[in-house]
Amino acid sequence: MVKDNEIKAVVSPFAIREGEIKVFDGKDGYVSMNQIIHKINIGHINDLHFKILELVNEFEFMTSRQIMQLLEWKGVEVGSQDKLNNKLEQLVKSKILTRYYFSSEEGKGIYRIYCLEKMGKYLLNSRGVDSKWQPTDNTKPVPMIKKRLAGNQTIIAYLRKVKAFDSYVPKPAINAKMAGKVFKATGGSVKLTKNGKAIQFLFEVVRREDDWEKKLVDKMKLYQDFYGNFVPADSGFMSMPQLIFICEDEKHMAETFKTIVVNKVEIPQLKLYFSTDLRQNEETLAKTLVEFKKDPESNKYKLVDVEVKLLGI
Repeated sequence: MVKDNEIKAVVSPFAIREGEIKVFDGKDGYVSMNQIIHKINIGHINDLHFKILELVNEFEFMTSRQIMQLLEWKGVEVGSQDKLNNKLEQLVKSKILTRYYFSSEEGKGIYRIYCLEKMGKYLLNSRGVDSKWQPTDNTKPVPMIKKRLAGNQTIIAYLRKVKAFDSYVPKPAINAKMAGKVFKATGGSVKLTKNGKAIQFLFEVVRREDDWEKKLVDKMKLYQDFYGNFVPADSGFMSMPQLIFICEDEKHMAETFKTIVVNKVEIPQLKLYFSTDLRQNEETLAKTLVEFKKDPESNKYKLVDVEVKLLGI
């Protein structure tokens, strides 16, 4: 598998492309549970398949590369990306998982996205694994799926490259008390621990989808509610988590910051940090965050790289 820092992409694979659609690439037809049970009994579906299922259930949408990286991190012996792809193909043919790809005028996307099918949920439930999957989950639009994939990549980068990494939550639920709403950070959260002290990062993935500025402003109002009324143990956080925006590219970071400032939805309780999808491919994450500081002479904001030694290897 190609290492992250050897990837030569100049545009994130999880950026929004104009006119992009999601195309079904799974299996049509009917597969009975009896057929699946037979495959399990003769060993064609084994514990490795179930470990894959558990990951897809946890993260909702995943690429095969993301599945491979997480299995390696968990110490699961897979062998190679090709061997994993064969296992995924078996799960798709058995209608335990299903598969999609993205297509636009620029052509097909370079990767496939895997998610649960009904049989997958039944199998997990039979092993005591909770699955909240429902058929409508697979109908989610392209921007929602790409946010999930970019969030996955960020979490995986932190667990693989940050020595202080402790744990992650793919879909943390945040409580906006005054609005009476529970919302989710689109990129998940990670907990870092060093010398007995813990800090948590919340990742909000922003994409250039239709009407994205308005959607960002609406989301920021919920974050303002959460941070403005925060007390320890709110939404499972013992201290105020640091919010980090994961954007499509360097220019998009500036566009996101401008949208927040112009609409006056900053969060007074903390600094806002930004990063991009491709910055997660760096060998170390110590210099992958940026902030925008106002120049006192020109009164304009400028992008400043932030070195965070805690994010080192």
